[in-house]
Amino acid sequence: MKIEQMPESRFEEVISKYVEMNIAHPFLDGNGRSMRFWLDMILKARLNKVVNWPQVDKVRYLQAMERSPINDLELKTLLGDNLTDDVNNKALIFKGIEQSYYYEGYKNEEGY
Repeated sequence: MKIEQMPESRFEEVISKYVEMNIAHPFLDGNGRSMRFWLDMILKARLNKVVNWPQVDKVRYLQAMERSPINDLELKTLLGDNLTDDVNNKALIFKGIEQSYYYEGYKNEEGY
């Protein structure tokens, strides 16, 4: 099945599609950031949820992503435990963007 044809009506389906899109994405730099933005947009549109990224531990997330092509249950559990319906909270969205850069080794003005 082509990625664009994969279902995305349930959380588990969205995460499975997220994993497949991440595998297929041809660029190394920016891949994770763009995929996390995509994930939040799909979750918001389909389920009225977003990931509360500041609550997602960097090491656990990166390890779950690394293992996700073989088994995505760890990723589904980690992200599922950190879903929120506070989808219009701009501060949360901006913190999520900042967290996304942190996952990839960038630091903010405060040094984290």
